[in-house]
Amino acid sequence: MTPRRTFLVATSIVAFALVGLLVRASPVLRAGGRPAPIGMPVEIRSPLGLPPLPIPPDNPPTAETIALGRRLFYDPRLSVDNTVSCASCHKPALAFSDGRQLPEGVRQQKGRRNAPSLLNAAYREAFFWDGRSPSLEAQAREPVQNPLEMAHTLQGAVERLMADSSYRAAFEKAFGPGPVTYEEMGKALASFERTLLCGNSPFDRYFYGHDPTALSESAKRGLEVFRNPAEGNCATCHSIGDQYALFTDNKFHNDSVGPTSDNDDPVDLGHYLITRIEADKGAFRTPSLRNVALTAPYFHDGSRATLQDVIGFYIRGGNPVRYRDKEIQSIWLSGQDRADLQAFLESLTGEMPPNSGPPEGQRLK
Repeated sequence: MTPRRTFLVATSIVAFALVGLLVRASPVLRAGGRPAPIGMPVEIRSPLGLPPLPIPPDNPPTAETIALGRRLFYDPRLSVDNTVSCASCHKPALAFSDGRQLPEGVRQQKGRRNAPSLLNAAYREAFFWDGRSPSLEAQAREPVQNPLEMAHTLQGAVERLMADSSYRAAFEKAFGPGPVTYEEMGKALASFERTLLCGNSPFDRYFYGHDPTALSESAKRGLEVFRNPAEGNCATCHSIGDQYALFTDNKFHNDSVGPTSDNDDPVDLGHYLITRIEADKGAFRTPSLRNVALTAPYFHDGSRATLQDVIGFYIRGGNPVRYRDKEIQSIWLSGQDRADLQAFLESLTGEMPPNSGPPEGQRLK
């Protein structure tokens, strides 16, 4: 039996509890002049169903950077008019998505693409729907500068927060004395986002924990539909491994969603804007299906309102557009098959990470 992995707590070492984090005692020193954390390092342990967490060598998580990143995540002062925080588009109650077709930034401006969940984002190999950022640290820069999101500047955000003495003290505890940079802010945000792990779902307890009662009979049948190449064929892109499942291949596919132009090119060119490879036109990152029942609406454009809509779209074989991925083919599923597949997808809702909501004294905005 695969042992059940759980979050560990070490409150005796830190002054506050970080449930899910095992605290070690040796400090991390700055390396090569880069703003590496100097606080108390922690090990983030993965819940059942998820692999060990990849950690960049220049940003090992510490109690101080995680706490600072959590505070930054919920602070609307990162936006130019103090109205939008990271949490505005990534709400804990919605599995860190926002429930809208398109996100809403400063001055109620609409974004171009649906806001994806941040749960388990630390396992992604590229970030945003088009894959334009290579890391959580790099990703943290873009919403602040995006004119449709926070519409600020990196330096402006730093200067605003540094007017707050409590932030100055928090950055010194996390990174040591010296001028604060947005690189440090990005590292703190990334460290907090790496704690947003969600596993130990009914599927995990059944498949990896070997508990035959964890899934309903309908969900068990749905799992077979999901994995069978002759039926749902979903696992081709939303993979399930022997020891863990990310439910994504971390690749980019044209799923034929979205409008096309007069020359039959997708209106949103997606991954092509990064690679300039013809076959990548209209290709977008394969989203994880973990917690998918909580993250409607679906696809990069938020064009499908329900899981039933998504299942129906793929059964029809998507839209007959140029560059459509070859794996998307029309299939036949009975009404029972469709209901079972949906029941399986609903079984992928896991246990939410602890200490992921707003810090005490901050409110969700």
